[in-house]
Amino acid sequence: MKKRKDFAVDRRQFLAASSGLLAAALPGAATLATAAAPSTSLLLRAPAAKPVGSLRKIPIGVFDPVYEKLSLDAMLDKVTALGLEVMEIGTGGYPNNHHCPLDDLIADRAKAKAWQKKFEDRGIRVATLSCHGNPIHPNAAHAQKDIDTFRKTVLLAEMLDVKVIVGFSGCPGGTPQDTQPNWITYRWPPEYAQMQDWQWKEKIIPYWKEAAKYAREHGVKRLALEMHPNFAVYNPRTLMKLRAAVGEEIGANNDLSHLFWQGCDPVEVIHFLGKQGAIFHAHMKDTVFFPENVNKYGVLNFAFETGELDSASETFRAVGYGHSASLWKSIIKAYMDVGYEGILSIENEDPILAGEVGVERAAYVLKNVRNELLGT
Repeated sequence: MKKRKDFAVDRRQFLAASSGLLAAALPGAATLATAAAPSTSLLLRAPAAKPVGSLRKIPIGVFDPVYEKLSLDAMLDKVTALGLEVMEIGTGGYPNNHHCPLDDLIADRAKAKAWQKKFEDRGIRVATLSCHGNPIHPNAAHAQKDIDTFRKTVLLAEMLDVKVIVGFSGCPGGTPQDTQPNWITYRWPPEYAQMQDWQWKEKIIPYWKEAAKYAREHGVKRLALEMHPNFAVYNPRTLMKLRAAVGEEIGANNDLSHLFWQGCDPVEVIHFLGKQGAIFHAHMKDTVFFPENVNKYGVLNFAFETGELDSASETFRAVGYGHSASLWKSIIKAYMDVGYEGILSIENEDPILAGEVGVERAAYVLKNVRNELLGT
C-alpha cells in the first residue's frame, strides 16, 4: 500500500469503484442485501499462471463458530448444502466449543468416534481442532484453563487422528508482578526491550517447548499458531523466532486478514513460510482498507462493528470483498506452489456480510478460483 502514489482517494469514489459493496459502511447507503459482487482490490496482481495438471486440489471448509446458534446436525445441513469438504472445529478458548463437547468426547472413545462419524456420513472431514486461548496469561486461573483445553484437544486429536491443532501463541505480562498481558512490539524505551526479552525467555519459549513435547507424545506434530495482534506471535518473523526456539511442531495458521493491515504481501508470506514447511493451516478471511482514514489515522485503527466503519482505517471482509478475486487466485496458486498440505478454512468475521451470508460468498469465490487453477 505504501508504494501506491495514488493511494489517497476520496472514500466515496473508492466505494463506488468497488461495486458499491462497502457503501453499507456509510450513512444513508443502500441496504446490505444488495451488496452481492466482490469488490475491486487496491492491490491488483498479474493474472496467475495457466493451470498445471499436478496442482493439488486444496480442500475448502469452514470454521464452525460462525454457526454458533445452530445445533451440530443443523450446522452440518448448512455445510453440506454449500458443498464444503472439510471443517475446523472449536474445542474451547475464545471460539468456545459450540459443537464439540470436549470433556464428554475424551472420556468416551466410542462417543468421540460417533461424533466424528456424523461428519463423515456427510462426506465432511474434521481436519483441524482449534483452541484459541492464552495459555501464558499472567492470571494463573485464566492460563490454566487454556492449558487444560489445549491438552484435552491434543487427546481428542489423538483419538480422531486429526493432525493439526490451531491456536494462539498467547501473551504474558511484562513483569512477574503483572496481572494483565502486555503486548510489546517496539523495543524502546529500553525497559520495553527488557520486558520483551523476559517474556520470551521466561514465559513464551518454555511454555511452547512443553506444549510441543506433550503434543508430540500424543502423535500431534503440527501446532498452527495464528499470527494475531495482542499475542507474542503476530507476524512471520515472530512465528519463525518461536519455531527456531521450540522446533518444527510450531507452524502458522496463515490468516492473511491480520497480515494485510501490517503491510505484508500475501504471496510473499506464503512463499516465505511455505518453503520452510511452516504453514499448517490457513484461515480464509479478507481485509478492506478505507484509504482516506488510513492516511489520517494509520493502520492501527480497526473496526469490528458496522457503527465504527465510518471512521475506521480497515475492517474484516469475506474473501473477495476486500481484495479482488484475481489476488485470491494468486494466493491459492501460491499455496499450491509451495505444496501446502492443509485446508482453506473460511472464518467469517465480516461486519457487513455477517454470519452464514459471508461464508456463502467466500465459498463461492474460493471454489471458482480453485476451479480456474485446476482447469475444472
